[in-house]
Amino acid sequence: MYFRDIFGLEEVKRTLIHAVEHNHVAHAQLFAGEEGSANLALALAFARYIHCENKGEYDSCGTCASCSKMDKLVHPDLHFVMPASSTTKISKPLSQDFLKEWRDFALNQPYNTITDWLALIGAESKTPSISAEESRKIVSTLSLMPFESENKILLIWLPEYFNITSANALLKALEEPPAQTLFFLVSEKPEKMLITILSRLQRIRVRPFHDEEVSSFLEQKYQIDSPKAKQIAHLAEGNMHKALTLMQEVEDDNHTLFRDWMRLCYQRDYKGIYSNTEEFGKMSKEGQRNLLQYGLNMCREALVWKYGGESLVRLDNHSMQFVQGFSKTIGEHNIQRFYQILNDAMLHLDRNANAKIVFFDTSLQISGVIK
Repeated sequence: MYFRDIFGLEEVKRTLIHAVEHNHVAHAQLFAGEEGSANLALALAFARYIHCENKGEYDSCGTCASCSKMDKLVHPDLHFVMPASSTTKISKPLSQDFLKEWRDFALNQPYNTITDWLALIGAESKTPSISAEESRKIVSTLSLMPFESENKILLIWLPEYFNITSANALLKALEEPPAQTLFFLVSEKPEKMLITILSRLQRIRVRPFHDEEVSSFLEQKYQIDSPKAKQIAHLAEGNMHKALTLMQEVEDDNHTLFRDWMRLCYQRDYKGIYSNTEEFGKMSKEGQRNLLQYGLNMCREALVWKYGGESLVRLDNHSMQFVQGFSKTIGEHNIQRFYQILNDAMLHLDRNANAKIVFFDTSLQISGVIK
């Protein structure tokens, strides 16, 4: 990950580069940003820049030996800690057990979530944590001198998953940091961390992406046409993970699926609902979640349209026609219930409930709410 790979956030990039130029890099930094932000991407780009042997004015050189290692995240002076959970193969996992998966995740999916990470390592139904055994491994790792660079870097993704024992071990390491060691903590929910840990970190606030940054990213990296990219950016609300999910929804034509589904529910066409449920049951789990998430987005757009926020609804003509009609069936009297039904359906799918039953029950509830 290079700084140039991150669209926008120029003010944060300048701050980080300025710190290196003036030798003011704090020994412990917190990259704090909401889910779908560039907090992990920025931490990786910053680690590359620090290790780079021929730093440029705005980015790493990309050609030195250090950059070559960072291309694959195999630099000997960059260490990782991330939440993990037991799997069928590993009962007491450590971060080092998943380094291969982590490198793929961090290089190709830096905007993904803890749910995506657990799915990748085969622990979808487990509770993630950073264990006490992991903290002992951290102490052992930090006792080593840097191999190639001036400093070794420990990047901890989602430190809010430390348990009390491991968090106290981290606190001790921060209070008495080993020489030539930098700590990069990448958090989505820093309020869940120990106050004593937060007090020892220099916070770097990573704001959500602007709509223009999201649309430019989609246009340039995925060749999404400009009107559709702007529509996705608006719905994503600064969350790049959500934008990438919505991009997949465009490819899967979830608009047609959701529109036809709502029509069946409104008409109380139970035979059609049953047939629809059979089709939904054949979709992948990710596709089912995407459909429900698309439905939540359309609810929001319909509500905005209904109450006079036409200028805030930026959809193409095809989607706009549906929103205008859909807005007649929802309002302040039932929108909360509608949201709850769709969110409950996603929760049940995440807990491996039978998809056909979930969608049929959801359809019946929606039919009762909108008719």
